[in-house]
Amino acid sequence: MRLMFFVSMFFFLVNANLSAQNTIEKNIYQPEANAEEQINQAIALAKKENKHVFVQIGGNWCPWCLTFNHLLTTNEELKNTLRDHYKVVHLNYSKENKNLPMLAKLRHPERFGFPVFVILDGNGKLLHTQNSAYLENKDGTTGHDPKIVKDFLEAWTYKALDPATYESKK
Repeated sequence: MRLMFFVSMFFFLVNANLSAQNTIEKNIYQPEANAEEQINQAIALAKKENKHVFVQIGGNWCPWCLTFNHLLTTNEELKNTLRDHYKVVHLNYSKENKNLPMLAKLRHPERFGFPVFVILDGNGKLLHTQNSAYLENKDGTTGHDPKIVKDFLEAWTYKALDPATYESKK
């Protein structure tokens, strides 16, 4: 009887995991896209709207990249933070297109693995490169911690880096 229970639980958990993976968008990166054009368009819009550019670098082959994007698009707080403060670009890195010239311009963020995140200002200046490992849960569970991700995103907003934000506090 115990064996039957454990076998049933095993199949239940495997099925639940597969169902969860099926809800994750699997084609967020476009290998054929012109990375420089994507980023330049995002920079121009960010400048007009006093926002920054959030560049998520990875590929459709990368489960962590897809899972992180799923977190950003399904967690309301994170979704709102991105919408309100950033223009988002998914920069492809895959065997079809590694986008090496753009990665060189971004000072080789791929050295941290994938996904990796780059924050640019409205002039295209590199403000920060973030290793995604530092955004993971600290409690031993897998995945990225929504609170840590939110703190990271808020720390690099236009307002957070605007000196006028702090002058009124003197």
